[in-house]
Amino acid sequence: MSTDRSVLPTEHLPNSYVSRRSTEAQALSAWTPPTGTLGELTDDARVRAATLTHRLAELTRAIETMGRPPRFGATVRRANVAIIAEVKRSSPSKGEINTGLDLEKQVRAYEKGGAAAISILTEPRRFAGSNQDLTRARAVVPTPLLKKDFHVEVVQILEARSLGASAALVIARAVPPARLKELIKAGDEFGIEILVEVRDEGELDLALSLDARLIGVNNRNLETLEIDPETSIRLLPLIPREIVAIAESGIKSAADVARLAAAGADGVLIGSELSASADPEAAVRALTGVRRTAGARKG
Repeated sequence: MSTDRSVLPTEHLPNSYVSRRSTEAQALSAWTPPTGTLGELTDDARVRAATLTHRLAELTRAIETMGRPPRFGATVRRANVAIIAEVKRSSPSKGEINTGLDLEKQVRAYEKGGAAAISILTEPRRFAGSNQDLTRARAVVPTPLLKKDFHVEVVQILEARSLGASAALVIARAVPPARLKELIKAGDEFGIEILVEVRDEGELDLALSLDARLIGVNNRNLETLEIDPETSIRLLPLIPREIVAIAESGIKSAADVARLAAAGADGVLIGSELSASADPEAAVRALTGVRRTAGARKG
């Protein structure tokens, strides 16, 4: 008799396994392609990913010769709420933010200011980023780097690892649940951590069912570009303590960080406010002293 769990009657399986399979199945049946700005950006990402398919073997060989990048999740989990400072030249919601920033100078300032990690937006059309931004940052700071882009294919995860990223963002809404599972698995296989971004309870349940170990809660709905600062306050307490939880979007002040800390954030990702600052080192430093309160989350 086959022991393949996929064909065993559910009454013979642990409750936690049945729950995970149920969540995946429900999410798969409910998923529809993203619309609005997110839909446009994922369409662009698929086109860019198609140009990488012939490089699979090359990227795999390159990764095999590389040392492991600095750990992202372990670095973010510290006594104080970790600041993940982002290089963000422009965005669909704000337009130009700081298109003339000096990348090397910016990431050095973030590091000196106490950023636990640095996010590099590599999307070229709407965020004015590039892969070269990531490799240049990797050359000048030892800080863990997050490749922030619209990753929709496994080959993009390999590419992120080959560029020196410690982690890569994957937006739950951007891909079917089965693809999300593949991308998380690819991260495990190739030694790059996957930050799964969610915006509601259903996406959070799906991420947990797929054993995501880094979860970002985005206050911005990327389809409409609207921000609801209560999204993180609502979802962070639902994330188990053993998982690294990061709040994203609309965070500007130490008071904002303190409010998110009270909800259980391990880290906060801040882009526009820091990228636009005339003194990014001081701007990061002003946010770094907030104590983490992981007890706000469920055990």
